[in-house]
Amino acid sequence: MSVFIGGAWPYANGSLHLGHIAALLPGDILARYYRLKGEKVLYASGSDCNGTPISIRANAEGVSVKEIADRYHTEFIVNFSRLGFSYDIYTRTDGRFHHQVVREVFLTLLDRGFIFKKEVEQTYCEVDERFLPDRFVEGICPHCGSRARGDQCDNCGSILDPLDLTERTCKLCGNEPTIRKTEHFYFKLSAFQDELNKYVTSAKSEKRWRENAIHQSERYIREGLHDRAASRDLANGVGIPVRGYEDKKVYVWIEAVTGYYSASQEWAALNRTDIAEFWNEETISYYVHGKDNIPFHTIIWPAILMGIGKEDALPTRVISNEYLTLEKRKLSTSQNWAVWVPDILDRYQPDSLRYFLTANAPENRDADFSWREFIYSHNSELLGAYGNLVNRTLKFVEKSYDGVVPVAEIDGVIKKTVADLYRIVGVRIETGHFKEAIETIFDFIRRANKYFDDEKPWIQVKEDAAACERTMATCVYIIANLAQLLSPFLPFSSEDVQTMLKLRKPEWKAIELGELKLTNVKTLFERIDTGQIEEEVERLKNQALVK
Repeated sequence: MSVFIGGAWPYANGSLHLGHIAALLPGDILARYYRLKGEKVLYASGSDCNGTPISIRANAEGVSVKEIADRYHTEFIVNFSRLGFSYDIYTRTDGRFHHQVVREVFLTLLDRGFIFKKEVEQTYCEVDERFLPDRFVEGICPHCGSRARGDQCDNCGSILDPLDLTERTCKLCGNEPTIRKTEHFYFKLSAFQDELNKYVTSAKSEKRWRENAIHQSERYIREGLHDRAASRDLANGVGIPVRGYEDKKVYVWIEAVTGYYSASQEWAALNRTDIAEFWNEETISYYVHGKDNIPFHTIIWPAILMGIGKEDALPTRVISNEYLTLEKRKLSTSQNWAVWVPDILDRYQPDSLRYFLTANAPENRDADFSWREFIYSHNSELLGAYGNLVNRTLKFVEKSYDGVVPVAEIDGVIKKTVADLYRIVGVRIETGHFKEAIETIFDFIRRANKYFDDEKPWIQVKEDAAACERTMATCVYIIANLAQLLSPFLPFSSEDVQTMLKLRKPEWKAIELGELKLTNVKTLFERIDTGQIEEEVERLKNQALVK
C-alpha cells in the first residue's frame, strides 16, 4: 500500500508558532507510523514563498521578497528538524519545479475549458497606483461582521472577494481603494458542484474526514459553488503562461495547493522514480492542516484534480484541527501573543512539545496551551509515568543483574495487552484520533507502573529470584514495545530507549527480546521547576507589550 501525506505549507513571512505545530504534527505521526508498518510513504510539504503575506512583510522591512522568503524557509527547515518532522521532501513554492508544474496545471485547466477570461471589477489604490491583491484589502465581513481580509474571514471561515467587504481599506496606506475594471482568468468551480457534492457525501458516510471539514464543505456545497478568480495582479508568484498576461500571476489558492503535486514530482525527480504510485485510487492520501484551510483541501483542490483528470487521486482523509489558544486567549501574531517555536525549542525538549500538542490536540474543538498545563503534563506524564517506568526498571537491571536483562517467561496477560495495543493504537492513528491513541498508550504505562509496584522486585530479588527475573523480563519487554508504540509520537525519547536496549530497526508489531545487556542507561526526562510557570507567563506578557 502507498500512503501520501501532505502537510499544509506555512507562509514564509514570519516564524512558526505553536498553532502551526499543533495543526501540522499529525502529519509526522502518520508518516512515522506507516513507515513502521512497512508501507511506502511520501510525506511532502514546503514553504509558501509566493503571495501577498510575504510582500507585506518585505514592504514593512524595506527588503526584497526573496530575502524574507529565504530567511523564514531556512528557519522552518531548522525548526521542523529540531521537532523531528520526517518529511520526505520539504521544498518551496518559488522554485523552478513548482512553477513549471503550476503552469502545466493551469494550461491543462485552460485547454479543458475550466479556466476562462472575464472582465471584472477589482480594488485599486489611487495612492499606491496599483491593483490590490486580496490580502492588501481589509474590511468588514458581510457574513459575520468581523474584521476580515479580502480573501477569507478567519472568524466565520467564509471565502471572500475584496468587493464583498464593507468599509474597505488598503493595507499599504490605509486609504479607501476605488474600483476599476480589469481582465482576469477565472476557474469554473461551479462546473464541479454535483461531483463535489457526491464526494463530500461519500466522505461523510464513510467518516473519512473530521467533523469540521464535513460541516464547512457541506455549507459551501449548500450555498452553491461560484467561479473564482484564477489570476491576480501580484508582484511575486507564478506567471500566467498565456501570451499577453505574463505580468499577472496564478492566484495563490490554485498555486499553493498544487504544491502537493509539484513537491511529489520534485521528489520523484530527485529519487529517479515515478510518482504514479502515490497519485492513484489505490493510494491513501492524508491532508493535514488547520480549520482555516479546510475549503482549499475539500473543495478547491479536489475540483482542480477533477479538472486535470486526476479524479482517482482525490484526498482520502482530511485531518483538519481546530484552533489552539494561548492562556485562554486567541493566538495573535500582530499582538505578539504567541509562543514562537525557535524560542521554546531553546528551553524545552521537542518530545515534551510533541506530547502536549498530541495529548491536548484541538482535534474536535479549540484547545488551550497554558504554561501551567504544559509543565505539569511533562512532570506528571513524561517524567512521572513513562520516564519513571523506564528509569527504575533499567536502573534495577543495572544494579541487580549487572545490566544483563534476565531471560524469563513474559507475563501472559501483558503479552496479550501489548499485542492488542498495536492494533488499537494503529486504528486510532489511521483514523486521525491521535489524542485517543496516545491516551491509550499512557493508560497502559500507568498500569505497567502498577505492575512493577505490585510485584515488588526489590523484595523478590531477595526472596524469590525466579519471580524477580520474570518481573524484570516483563518490564523490559514492556519498555521495548513502548519505544516502538511511542516512536511516531515521541521519536527522540523512543530512540534513546532503543539505544539503551540495543534494539534493531523498530516495527509496528510486538517485539521479543533475547539475551540483552543494557548500554548507556540514562534518564529520559528531567523535572521542570514549576517556578518556570510564572516566569514563562511573565515573559509572554512582556513580549506582547513589545510588538
